[in-house]
Amino acid sequence: MPDASRDVPVHSSPAVAANAEGDEIEVLESIDVLPVAPEDFDSESSGFISTERFRDLLAAHGSELDPHKLEVLLALADGNADGKICYQDFVNLMSNKRSNSFRRAILQGSRQLKGAGALGEEVGLGLSQRLVRHIAYETLPREIDRKWYFDSYTCCPPPWLILAITIAEVAVFMYYGLQLDRWVLQVSSPHFLRGPLPYHPKLRIQAWRYLSYAFMHAGIEHLGLNMAMQLLVGVPLEMVHGALRIGLVYVCGVLAGSLAVSVTDMTAPVVGSSGGVYALVSAHLANVVMNWSGMKCQFKLFRMAMALVCMSVEFGRAVWLRFYPPAFPPCPNPSFVAHLGGVMVGLTLGVVVLQNYEQRLQEQSLFWIFFSVYLLFVLCAVFWNIFAYSLLDVRLPPHAVSSRGGYMSCIVPPPSPPGL
Repeated sequence: MPDASRDVPVHSSPAVAANAEGDEIEVLESIDVLPVAPEDFDSESSGFISTERFRDLLAAHGSELDPHKLEVLLALADGNADGKICYQDFVNLMSNKRSNSFRRAILQGSRQLKGAGALGEEVGLGLSQRLVRHIAYETLPREIDRKWYFDSYTCCPPPWLILAITIAEVAVFMYYGLQLDRWVLQVSSPHFLRGPLPYHPKLRIQAWRYLSYAFMHAGIEHLGLNMAMQLLVGVPLEMVHGALRIGLVYVCGVLAGSLAVSVTDMTAPVVGSSGGVYALVSAHLANVVMNWSGMKCQFKLFRMAMALVCMSVEFGRAVWLRFYPPAFPPCPNPSFVAHLGGVMVGLTLGVVVLQNYEQRLQEQSLFWIFFSVYLLFVLCAVFWNIFAYSLLDVRLPPHAVSSRGGYMSCIVPPPSPPGL
């Protein structure tokens, strides 16, 4: 057990000044553990100690932390907030294995946690404060993180990214609805794929289409389901994790969706934001399942079931549309594989992003592992698009149709003269 006589600076005030907290954390990091021996932990309870007993030990040995920082220490030591601490968790906390969240809590002297009680027990909150608290319980599994978020959220900047993407998708849909004079199953229009946005394998050299296809949708039924999931899940996630992280997951899902189509469904076009939407939703659902006991949102089982139903309905609609006889053969209907690409991004890269609230992603080894795998997939898909179509002699369908002789026919290049 470490020597209890080590010199630890004692401050005259119970509150630790913000400008001295940087020095204090360096002192704490130089101490392997506080003067707590394994025998202080109840061996009959598998080496656990109650948080109250731990608090008494901290006070007895003169650790000079203000009440708020003490709550941070206890909450971070006890990730599930169940009132007890494992000895190994305590050792990890006080050694260099402590998480970045602990260091940030000590260094950020301006942050004040409002009381020791649960955030859900606070009364007298305004409408905006209740909304922020609701979002904290919807997205964060630990009480300490929920308190941090509730106390620090200022709505500056607001969740602009998901809202801007949604507005752009609605504007594009309205434009094409007026141009095509069709609102349901716009994809059945002969001019639907002529625009500069949708991905089509014949135009895969135009690299922007691997992302821009997300702004077009097959019809109002497609847009409605995607927009509902995008707003209900994406906006709260952006409020908690920020536009940069959520934008990373969303864009990676969109790009993975179009590349997955180009590799597995080589003759099909693709439209819709399902790749990005499914990346966000699947990451959030996986985060809820992995932190089931810590998630305190109401009716979480029912709401997870409803989210899975909505995802299944949208995916089933996409599968049905892909194999439904196209209105103008040989022009195929859009592919459904983009949904699966988004899910894979959400279950890998997205989960890592959502699990590391208030921690730097660049310091997380798992983030770099999944991000490297993603970049490797993108690189392989790019080479596939460059060489595979010619090597496999894939016959690509035309990307536009025109009216001739009173009926619609695909614009097919004229046959080559005999002998050429």
